[in-house]
Amino acid sequence: MKNKIILLIPILIIFLFTSCKQNLVNPNAASDKQVLSTREGIIALSIGIRQNYSTNVLASTMVTPSVTAREVKGVATFFNVIEIEQGGTDLPASNVNVSNYWAAMQREMSMCESLIQNAPNVTGIDAGTLSGVMAQAYLFKAMTLANLAMAYQQADINSDQKIPVTFVPRDQVLSEAIRLLNLAVNNIKSNPPTTSFNSSVLGPNFDLVNSIYAMEARINLIAGRYDSALYNANLVDLGKVSQFVYSTLSPNPLYNLYIIAPSYFPRIHFGLPDSLYYKGDNRLNFYFGNNIQIIEGDTITSMLGFASSQTTAIPVYTPDEIRLIRAESILRTGGSLNDALSLINYVRTQTAGDPFGVNAGLPPYSGAVTTQDLLEEVYKQRCAELYLSGLKWEDTRRFNRPAPPTFNSERNRIFYPYPQAERIVNPNTPGDPSI
Repeated sequence: MKNKIILLIPILIIFLFTSCKQNLVNPNAASDKQVLSTREGIIALSIGIRQNYSTNVLASTMVTPSVTAREVKGVATFFNVIEIEQGGTDLPASNVNVSNYWAAMQREMSMCESLIQNAPNVTGIDAGTLSGVMAQAYLFKAMTLANLAMAYQQADINSDQKIPVTFVPRDQVLSEAIRLLNLAVNNIKSNPPTTSFNSSVLGPNFDLVNSIYAMEARINLIAGRYDSALYNANLVDLGKVSQFVYSTLSPNPLYNLYIIAPSYFPRIHFGLPDSLYYKGDNRLNFYFGNNIQIIEGDTITSMLGFASSQTTAIPVYTPDEIRLIRAESILRTGGSLNDALSLINYVRTQTAGDPFGVNAGLPPYSGAVTTQDLLEEVYKQRCAELYLSGLKWEDTRRFNRPAPPTFNSERNRIFYPYPQAERIVNPNTPGDPSI
């Protein structure tokens, strides 16, 4: 019973933030002010921030961009599925997937902002616990901003709870995310999180320090700050694991979306053209089942991997993502080709030992050892290693892959239109990109 109560506390916190615009009043419910003025409320909100990200946010980031990046195929006959599958100019601003993606990020940012604003004013929170909850809030707001920057040409850097918000270019959104991560690092260096915080908020499966460094590496890479990406990737302890864990009360969102009532199925071979995947790659067996079908000319299969059950954990990052960030950063900054190749081969040849079971089992790279050839190999490895992570769409831009409307095989949009619901209430909403 105790564990169920602990899980229900953040759910109640999330309810406060998701229903704040409704007019219904529950006389027995704690107000936002009451929740945010006590140590217990701040702790519960801190837990709720991570739980909301691991369910609602991941449900958006690991589905909709994966359709756009051609990793999965929308097969249901609902309008939102048909539109996101077709992409291009057929994707309207009223699409439910696009609107839900935006709304999920706004909700998570709002929760983070409430904690950042209120936690320092609450009495009874020791310095180590305060630094921990602040660092985690900075982390998840930064991750959410990066999700917005990967989907939209412009976005807000503060949530849309107080409309109208101001949009800024995505480079500025990424800069704000990096600034928040730097604040997170400064917090935990100044006052290391306490044992109490680690046990009551983080638990044994989420590594806050290494998650911050990993996200600094990831977001700096997206922003083109390759020296900083390499620096932060080198700080990640690859012997540590950080993951989102699930239960029957808070189930894995991929299991619900891809197994229970699937509207989307994985394309075979990570959705890549024949020239970009390796037939002997063991990651094919990790991510995919054998239920192969042909629908509308596309070959699809069944989903395994991190969608295998309602309690399967999902990594915050993988050790091989960090190795590939290091390899790419080395290549893009004119570093040693041999050093980059060594990291690539580590990912390629791994047959066991990956903490999440994602082992390629391929022979060492045997192609030309040039910067451009190795960068293409990094792209191939990222597409396999980070399948369904929500990162491939952004990778197609950074690696200058063929783009729509001429080529739709690796992505069917360059950026999303802004949600119609946002445009109706916000005069600052920019014009939509053409595709």
